[in-house]
Amino acid sequence: MNIVYRFRIYPNKSQKELFARTFGCVRFVYNRMLAEKIEYYEKTGKVLKVTPAKYKAEFPWLKEVDSLALCNAQLHLQTAYKNFFRDSSVGFPKFKSKKNPVRSYTTNCVNGNITLQSGKLKLPKAGWIHIKQHRNIDDSYILKGATVSQEADDKYYVSLLYAAEEAEHEIRSVKTAIGLDFSMSELYVDSNGAHADYPHFFRKSQEKLAREQRRLSHCEKGKQPLHETEKENSQTPCSYCTSAERLSAQGIQKDNQFL
Repeated sequence: MNIVYRFRIYPNKSQKELFARTFGCVRFVYNRMLAEKIEYYEKTGKVLKVTPAKYKAEFPWLKEVDSLALCNAQLHLQTAYKNFFRDSSVGFPKFKSKKNPVRSYTTNCVNGNITLQSGKLKLPKAGWIHIKQHRNIDDSYILKGATVSQEADDKYYVSLLYAAEEAEHEIRSVKTAIGLDFSMSELYVDSNGAHADYPHFFRKSQEKLAREQRRLSHCEKGKQPLHETEKENSQTPCSYCTSAERLSAQGIQKDNQFL
């Protein structure tokens, strides 16, 4: 089975520039191949087979980024075509937009080009990057690939794909049992009479997001007004705060899907 671990990474200035070039090259190759496939199909009625290597002679700056990232762009396009022909309701492949606030690329682990050790991550072309590894990974897992992403709040993350064997589930004997019942005023009430309140994290984040959106609605385009409490030490515009609060609310909603 496959397991994915997502960690926050902290690239330096040169690594951020490399990631920006890689995001752009992956988007360029994907859109170029899609455009040529559409044009070729309209003329011949057949599907064009093309690889990223075709464009490196015409566009030498494609050689500056990870070649496996470009190959994965080709695989993603092929997958999009297969999904469309299997079920047309998923929609025809779309061109990638430069205005998308979330950008990413995927690379593969080949001959140890991706390594995670001692709080640092080694990526092709980028070298060693500081990573916030908040959980340990079993040594028996095999690293298969990595996806580097940049969110709307300019934070960088990496999703590491591991291959692992199916774990054997141990059946334990039941020593004690407890019953849970639904409650209108609390989260639940157990058979011992104890109850738990709703966390309300998501509701509070929505209220804060609404305040930031009201603040943003009064801003003028082209200007970067600051929060009154941050005018002296911060250069954070309202739009950035709104995006950060929106991402925070989305994260809380994902963490509390069971509630």
